[in-house]
Amino acid sequence: QVQLVESGGGLVQAGGSLRLSCAASGRTFNTMGWFRQVLGKEREFVAGISWGVTFYANSVKGRFTISRDNAKNPVYLQMNSLKAEDTAVYYCAASLRSTFGQLLKSQEDYNYWGQGTQVTVSS
Repeated sequence: QVQLVESGGGLVQAGGSLRLSCAASGRTFNTMGWFRQVLGKEREFVAGISWGVTFYANSVKGRFTISRDNAKNPVYLQMNSLKAEDTAVYYCAASLRSTFGQLLKSQEDYNYWGQGTQVTVSS
């Protein structure tokens, strides 16, 4: 049974940093990502990593970094220079699609989801 477990959310002041972690169990995934959702809005793509290639939403590029050592290790999202508009529930996601070079940014491309972790940035 596949499980994705996130950790690392919390409350931080604007300009601060947080690091989120996501550990997958049950199988390994070559493509994983982070999404976020504000109450009443659609879930949006934040960052992804596929075969070691990273890709980001424009809104976080230069501030957030997604990383992992290999497909068996946790995925991390280092978030720096946080802004109030980064406040959301952050979800880890894993995709069964495994074609090298595919940069998957749609929710429909991901098959498994974590429970979510709240990130609150105070201004």
